[in-house]
Amino acid sequence: MQSCGSITVYVVTISNMQSELFKYVLFTLCFKTILMNDVCEMNTNRCEPVKYRYVFYDINPPEGFNLRRDVYMRFAIFVHKLKQTNLSNFKLVLPPWIRLYHWNKQESVQIPWSHFFDLNSLKQFAPVIEMYDFFNEINVKYSKIKIDQVYILQHYKEMFDTGKFEDKMQIEKCATKPKTNFYFYNNITSDSIKCLSFHGQASHLKKVLEESNAQTILFDHAEVALHDHFGNDIYWKARRSMRFNKELKKLAADFRQKYLNSSDQADGTMLPEDWQKETGKRAAKGGPYLSVHLRRRDFALGRPNDVPSIHEAASQITKLLQQLSLRIVFIATDSTIQEYTKLEGLLSTYKVYRFLPVEPLTDGAVAVIDQIICSHAQFFVGTHESTFTFRIQEEREIMGFPEHTTFNRLCGNRCEKPSVWKIVY
Repeated sequence: MQSCGSITVYVVTISNMQSELFKYVLFTLCFKTILMNDVCEMNTNRCEPVKYRYVFYDINPPEGFNLRRDVYMRFAIFVHKLKQTNLSNFKLVLPPWIRLYHWNKQESVQIPWSHFFDLNSLKQFAPVIEMYDFFNEINVKYSKIKIDQVYILQHYKEMFDTGKFEDKMQIEKCATKPKTNFYFYNNITSDSIKCLSFHGQASHLKKVLEESNAQTILFDHAEVALHDHFGNDIYWKARRSMRFNKELKKLAADFRQKYLNSSDQADGTMLPEDWQKETGKRAAKGGPYLSVHLRRRDFALGRPNDVPSIHEAASQITKLLQQLSLRIVFIATDSTIQEYTKLEGLLSTYKVYRFLPVEPLTDGAVAVIDQIICSHAQFFVGTHESTFTFRIQEEREIMGFPEHTTFNRLCGNRCEKPSVWKIVY
C-alpha cells in the first residue's frame, strides 16, 4: 500500500521495470492531487506533502531603487543557500515597490517586480514569488493576514561608538518606536513585532528560521544585513539572474537602433537566453556613442566635491568625445530641465540624446531603460559612489566590456579613481 495525501493505492507484486513505471505514475498522480502549499517529493516509493513557509523582507522607505536591488541580492542569496538545508521549504516573497524618492510621478504603490525584471530569470536562482502569488498560495485575497513574526533589524549602537564590529544578534529594546508599513496593504498586520539588534551577513538570519515554527516571517530594515560574500561567484550568479523585463529591453533596443546606430549583433553584446549559460569574455565593443550618468539633485547638494558643475561636466564630456572620436553622447541624469537644457547647449556641436518615453511609463521603468542604454555604449562614465552607476557597471561586466571602458567617473573638485570589481564565474 502506498499513500499520498488523502489517496491510498494498493499495489500487487510487479516486476522491477513495472515498479519503476509505477513510481512515475504514482508521483504524477500525487503531484496533481496536492493542493496549494503542498509539494510532492519522491522518496523511494512514497510521496510526502511539504508545507511551504515564507520569508518577507522590507527596506527603510527613503532608500532608492538601486540600493533596493542590492538588498534583494542579499536575501536571494540567503534563500538560495537554504535550498541545500532542512529549511528548503522557504520561499522569498518579493516586496512590492513603493513610490520612491527619485520618482517624480505620483505612481501607485505595490508595483510588482515583474514590472522591472524577468521573474522567470530570478526564479532560476532563488525560490522567489510576488506578493500576489503569496496571496494566491494561501488562498487569501481580502481577508486579514497576520504575519506570524516580524523582526525589525537595527544596528548595535555601541559598535559604532567603539568601532569594534563583531557578528552577533539579539532581541533588544527598540531604538525607535517599532513600526512597519506592511507594504501599505490594509489587510496585513502582525501581533508579534520585535526589534532584533543585528550585525553580520544575511545568512546569519538562518538561526531565526531554525528556532521558529512560524510559517511567515518578516525582516524589516533588511538593509542592516550585509552581503555574505560581496563579489564572489554566488554574488554574480544572483546579479546575472536579474535580467530586465523584456518589454523594457525592447524599448531600449528600439531607441538604440533608431538614434544611436546600436544593436546587440553589431555591438558584440549578445547574451544567451538563459543567464546560466553565460561565460566569461571581454569582447563587447558597444554602440558608437558615449554614455554618461550625471547624478545631480541630492548629490550636487550633499557631495559638491565629487559632482561637477554643469559647465565642468560639459567640459569633461567634450574631452572624452574628442579622445574617443565619437560624435554622439547619451545622457542619463536626474537634473532639472533647466540644467539639462544648459548642458545640451554646451554640447551643441555633438548629437546629444536622452530617453523620453513616447508612451506612458513609470519613472522606475524609464530609469531601467536609461541603465540599459548606458550599459551598451562603447564607453561609459558615471558618478562617484552612485548605486545607479554601480548597476550600469555590473551590466557592462556581464556583457564583457573591457574594464577601462566601464570604470570611469565624472570629477568634481577631487577625483579618486573608481573602485573596480570584476565579474566572477
